[in-house]
Amino acid sequence: MKKKIWISLAVFLALVILVLGFAGNYFYGVAVAINQKDFIEAIDVDGDYDPEDPWLEEKRWYDEVEREELSIISGDGLKLSGIYIESELASKKVALLAHGYAGNLEQMASYVKLYHDMGFNVFVPDARGHGTSEGDYIGFGWHERKDYLQWIQLMIDKVGTDAELALFGVSMGGTTVMNVSGEELPDNVKVIVEDCGYSSLNGELAYQLKDMYNLSEYPLIPITSLVTKLRSDYWFGEANTTEHIKNNKVPMLFIHGANDKFVPTEMVYDVYEANPSPKELYIAPNADHAEAYEKNKKEYKQKVQAFVLKYVTQTTEQSK
Repeated sequence: MKKKIWISLAVFLALVILVLGFAGNYFYGVAVAINQKDFIEAIDVDGDYDPEDPWLEEKRWYDEVEREELSIISGDGLKLSGIYIESELASKKVALLAHGYAGNLEQMASYVKLYHDMGFNVFVPDARGHGTSEGDYIGFGWHERKDYLQWIQLMIDKVGTDAELALFGVSMGGTTVMNVSGEELPDNVKVIVEDCGYSSLNGELAYQLKDMYNLSEYPLIPITSLVTKLRSDYWFGEANTTEHIKNNKVPMLFIHGANDKFVPTEMVYDVYEANPSPKELYIAPNADHAEAYEKNKKEYKQKVQAFVLKYVTQTTEQSK
């Protein structure tokens, strides 16, 4: 009888492990692997312009402006690519931008134009696994932070040792630049602006699991984290932006939509309070996820310009 009980328990345990393994791999495919994300609006790539698009003018400008393609090889051997748009004025200012989850650099027209109009040279990479950059998984701003250290150095090499850099990111890009802030940065990095980034990967995935599937984080998040470690070499718990940002020395502007339902607004308070550098917080009225600029164009532009130009001192008055 005891033998039958032990066999039954072993079979049950094996089934549990099998089910959890399947679930972990399934959610890895949903969240981490590079594929079409059904819960993310697809990018319009047909080249047509919507006359009702609030960023119509910026998108037309972005499509027509002269671009220079640049690339690096990441620390783990991936070819990562981006575009550099030179200022029309003699400028040592560089804005390095980071796009969001499952997006690419083509979605960044409004932000590129914002910084270009401030006299910045602008560089926008495709994150690993996005757009034209190589990679088969999403690092959620954790592995990407190392890539951005390389991009920062490339910009210094390109523009000069007296270059002044501003980092900006939206959504996952916001988390990326927050994670970058916790690294040892050259003095050239003068200011950071993050827009609607999440405070921790575990927290964001737990929120999405509950919102999308009405499931609790245990045991699925830990199991998916194990699968991610095996397949993509990082644990979810490593990507704790709230802890990493405690090392930041660069002034940072935090932006979040008051009505954000994708990265809950309360997350911004966690990172804002943890950040020890000079800082400001802007909660954008009537804005859902990544809508702060669209819903509050004038105020958003004023907030960003005032904060960024407070710390970037290079002038752009001299014409080329």
